[in-house]
Amino acid sequence: MSAAAATMDAVYVIISGTTAGLATLTSLDDSGVADPDEPPQLLAGGDLVEAVEALELENPRWVWADTATHYGWLLARGVRVDRCHDLRLTRAILRGSALSAGSALAASPRGEWDGPAPSLGSDASASASVDGQQSGPVPFEFDASVATRTTGDPGADAAAEQEALAERTVAELALQLDAIRSATEPNRLRLLVAAESAGALVAAEMSHAGLPWREDLHDQLLTELLGPRVAAGQRPARLDELAGAIRRALDAPRLNPDSPQELLRALQGAGLGVTTTRSWELKGVDHPVVAPLLEYKKLVRLLTANGWSWMESWVTDGRFFPDYVPGGVVSGRWATRGGGALQLPKQVRRAVTADDGWSLVVADAAQLEPRILAGISADTVMAEAGRGTDLYAGIVSSGAVQTRAEAKVAMLGAMYGATSGESGRLLPRLARAFPTALAYVENAARAGERGEAVTSRLGRSAPRPGEQWFELQAAAREGTPDERLQQQARREARDWGRFTRNFVVQASAADWALCWLADLRRRLAALAPADPDVDALDVAALHDGGGALNDDGSALDSGAVRAAPDDDAYAYGPRTATATATPRPESGDALPSAATAEAAAPAPTTASAEATAGADGAADLSPADRETARIAAIEAEIAERERRKAADSPFKAADPVAAMAARLAELQSAGRSVRPITTPTPS
Repeated sequence: MSAAAATMDAVYVIISGTTAGLATLTSLDDSGVADPDEPPQLLAGGDLVEAVEALELENPRWVWADTATHYGWLLARGVRVDRCHDLRLTRAILRGSALSAGSALAASPRGEWDGPAPSLGSDASASASVDGQQSGPVPFEFDASVATRTTGDPGADAAAEQEALAERTVAELALQLDAIRSATEPNRLRLLVAAESAGALVAAEMSHAGLPWREDLHDQLLTELLGPRVAAGQRPARLDELAGAIRRALDAPRLNPDSPQELLRALQGAGLGVTTTRSWELKGVDHPVVAPLLEYKKLVRLLTANGWSWMESWVTDGRFFPDYVPGGVVSGRWATRGGGALQLPKQVRRAVTADDGWSLVVADAAQLEPRILAGISADTVMAEAGRGTDLYAGIVSSGAVQTRAEAKVAMLGAMYGATSGESGRLLPRLARAFPTALAYVENAARAGERGEAVTSRLGRSAPRPGEQWFELQAAAREGTPDERLQQQARREARDWGRFTRNFVVQASAADWALCWLADLRRRLAALAPADPDVDALDVAALHDGGGALNDDGSALDSGAVRAAPDDDAYAYGPRTATATATPRPESGDALPSAATAEAAAPAPTTASAEATAGADGAADLSPADRETARIAAIEAEIAERERRKAADSPFKAADPVAAMAARLAELQSAGRSVRPITTPTPS
């Protein structure tokens, strides 16, 4: 099969299951229509593993309600898949996107596919165990609450439950595919949905593999900073010492520095004109209490968020098992369910140490959001300022501002809507230098102030204000004599405009990051050694900059890892792997080439059309040659579909499970087995 045909191939296989420990496999064509010659198959757990391993070699797109649940269960049993379609994540995108606002899905009432996945109970955050080995946080329990809620009878016939759930799952996929096809710009949504689902695969694999964590080093770091561990409810020695210094400085011997109310009263009683106990306000105060109080607050945060209790809860056998939530923020950025995996403090990052025989590599997309702004606004002047260099230094070179610090303040002010102070002073100069980029975010802000939808580069739309917001704006427009309401309406309109101003940049940056993760996942898999005893690669994302480590665990220069939110990724790979390894042919989840450059987010170093062109020389083709290549690709796709229809399939056999098992054994003997994802084990 050619790379082009593989990219366009979109055969779906749905996995749906209930609490009965059974799952249904349903094969669909690229339009989401079931093949009458391939009826749904009801499989038990062991048979499901064999079936997925066999069918994965045909490179289908797996469809399920929730990737963390379904794929996590497969990962725990040594099965890795290449691509998927996450129904819950996709529905959230399509229901909210302005591009699919006219679809039947957008108009439908909220139902079982809306919102987060059903809870798996009290053990949802605990790691499952397969043959006594640590695995991801997913027991075998597919769509438990969905099935129970629908049937209303936990004792109903398992086969009937499975059939009903499978039918609803097929119907939901068809509804989603129709929403994409009928969208005003379907290609943008197709890429976003593929990237979002690929990101969910990455998150599941990261949660399953875990992050190598030196518990002894973590304990050593905590002891150095806080003193020896003490019983719960007591302060470690360093905190106790600082608490005493705070009390003496404020002449408040009974003060509890952990109580914001008590602390604020003590600060004000000592003559300090503060209104909060926040660190940013305290830093502007000249008083002997400030230094010990700031250190106390910092160490308390460390003890609470990443102290000994955190290590006991989240680290097992030298691995930190986070629980990532793709699409957990409206902009498309990730979140976590506890553990703080996106915000590991610098004090404990040294505990993240590569396993023996592995290396820790940091990828830093420097100044990501300003570069994304240059790309989505098509501001070629700003793109040129950052081409191959520090963007803020490039802004200085353009003459817009005098120092790098001014460039950063001005750019952040443009993206976050700062209108006063240093940002307000510098913004007009930035607007004169880069009018296209500044007009883009300004237009997004004005749209938000009117209550209109704004959308990311690939089609994720911001939520619109609530009904009360619109009522308040309507009252203000009608000329209410209440000046207080007029001021409130203006304030709330400006606040929503600041949100939409930043949303178009941040959400587009999330689009880019998802495409990058999908491409990186493919390339890492291609770099993995063929030896099944050598473990797979994994990636861990960090939010708000990260700390890199040398092989001996010492910290690299922190200046090398400055980054915007969601910029960093830690990758573990064998030291013999190189960036020149040839990747395998890519399918629909990879970063777009010239054929889809128009729908793609920009490369981090530039946003120009030249940078978004593919690396295969497509940018050098004439329009006629490009059209010839496009037609050839379509013809290849048609030929491949016809070949697949005529080919034998395990689903068409009299005994599908046996046929799939036999085919898997044949492929394994030929060295084409699906290599499982496993946790790296120190040698």
